[in-house]
Amino acid sequence: MKKLACILALGSAFISFNAHAWGNDGHRAVGAIADQLIKGSNAEKQVQALLLPGESLAGVASWADCVKGTYCGPQTPEMVAYTSANPKHSEYHYTDVPYQLTHYEDHGVGTTDHDIVQTLKQCIAVLQGKGDAATNPHHFTPRQALLMLTHLSGDIAQPLHVGEGYVGKNGGFVLPTQKQLDDKEAFATQGGNNLQLDDIKLTANSSQLIPADDKPATPAMPGRAPQTTRAFHSYWDTTVVNYAFRRIGARTPEQFAQMVIASSPVVAPNSGDPVTWPYEWADQTLVVSKLAYTDVTPGAMAQQVSKTTGEAYNVWPLAIPDNYPVPSSAAAKSQLIQGGYHLAAVLKAIWP
Repeated sequence: MKKLACILALGSAFISFNAHAWGNDGHRAVGAIADQLIKGSNAEKQVQALLLPGESLAGVASWADCVKGTYCGPQTPEMVAYTSANPKHSEYHYTDVPYQLTHYEDHGVGTTDHDIVQTLKQCIAVLQGKGDAATNPHHFTPRQALLMLTHLSGDIAQPLHVGEGYVGKNGGFVLPTQKQLDDKEAFATQGGNNLQLDDIKLTANSSQLIPADDKPATPAMPGRAPQTTRAFHSYWDTTVVNYAFRRIGARTPEQFAQMVIASSPVVAPNSGDPVTWPYEWADQTLVVSKLAYTDVTPGAMAQQVSKTTGEAYNVWPLAIPDNYPVPSSAAAKSQLIQGGYHLAAVLKAIWP
């Protein structure tokens, strides 16, 4: 675990803080941080002009996930219009750069022309008033650009939304070339969705390491077998956010935002044209992606069949260190702060 400590120290070159995308709580925390940081500024006025009465950045932070289905409620006409015009919208949320790399490079392994870095560039250009056929190929409106920027500023801070773990055909994580991927010498893990943690062991270990959750437990669905595995991506989307909140005693995203701002974190500033900042954000997250995969070992590849499509896909059991919840929740807190401060900074740069 010494390597984890070293990498976390390296991450501190980008942000320092006192002791220490995401599910709904994580995204709302990012939005809540930005809401507070832009208060009284011209950016706040411009944001409110694009939001509906009663909306806030925290409140709309999960909009880009809600459009994927009906789990947030029925689809609104605005959501239907967006998804109809953007059939690949679910692919705007991530990139799959091998976590071993230091930089995001255009057209590199795991990148696309509509991945999270490219989509963030587009959102920023639209809000700068520079959107044209080249810079705004998806024809985002300013409101859509703001909704997406709010959400993706959180997603790009989530380590598994940037750094991908590729598994070699002979086992272990590898740094692949595109040819190796094409020739099935290495396999993507879909942002860690196909890496499976032992949820029973994880729960037992975390109960010894993380303060107890005083919220009522969610009752199990009748007739559903207890969960024995957890996707690595799901752990980083939601579980680790819950741990981060519990470690500082925050019960809500808004309270988390208040507490971390009060601690006066120092976030490294971005420089140059804001449209280039997503490259810097991705590179910073790659540092934390290395932490996420440190001392983490995939087991033998197996296959499962999707209940929805009937198609087979690869899965790997994943072994993590027993104290993994501690450094991972510290990293999650850092990254939520990064997301919120970066969102506020880019809005202020767009609308000084």
